[in-house]
Amino acid sequence: MEVKGWSGERRPSRVINVGDVPVGGDSPITVQSMTVTKTADVEGTLQQIYALAAAGCDIVRCTCNESEAAVGLAQIVPRSPIPVIADIHHQYKMALAALDAGVHGLRLNPGNIRRPEHIKAVASECRDRGVPIRIGVNAGSLDPDLYEKYGGATPEAMVESAQRELEYFAEVDFDLAKISVKASSVPLMVEAYRQLAEVTDHPLHLGVTEA
Repeated sequence: MEVKGWSGERRPSRVINVGDVPVGGDSPITVQSMTVTKTADVEGTLQQIYALAAAGCDIVRCTCNESEAAVGLAQIVPRSPIPVIADIHHQYKMALAALDAGVHGLRLNPGNIRRPEHIKAVASECRDRGVPIRIGVNAGSLDPDLYEKYGGATPEAMVESAQRELEYFAEVDFDLAKISVKASSVPLMVEAYRQLAEVTDHPLHLGVTEA
């Protein structure tokens, strides 16, 4: 797969706010990282957040995969020096619990939370609270029907996964979304982002993943 050179020009995109940090448009490119502690370990997680912020991190992501993590987030968010995003795994109710904990954003993987009614329930709650969602597409965890349709994890499959999620969001008038299409293969990831950038003006979150 050929990777073309970069022109150095940013494409026009809409702006969303993650807490007090603008993302997209002409805003400065932000840096995000993720804690590796159990989020229920409030003090340990905060120590990592403080270190990341001191190193120049603008936004931090913490996992929220169990009720104890949501309880921890309620204590972490008000003490964090930077906006906190909750990384949601398979349970949409954890997204709702994270919102109740006061997080500044969510990350949802379309391949893990697939039922439209669950996706729209979360998007509706985010709409009412003004909280953005990152559509976090991963090449390794796409909806099985996309693997079948495209014969594997292709750029087209990843882009379609993101577009499906945007359609669910649109059905409940939610548009505070940014998108990532990550893969462990850099050429695959680059091509997926290039194709995605041609079909949406939502801000793009760049990253490489093994997930």
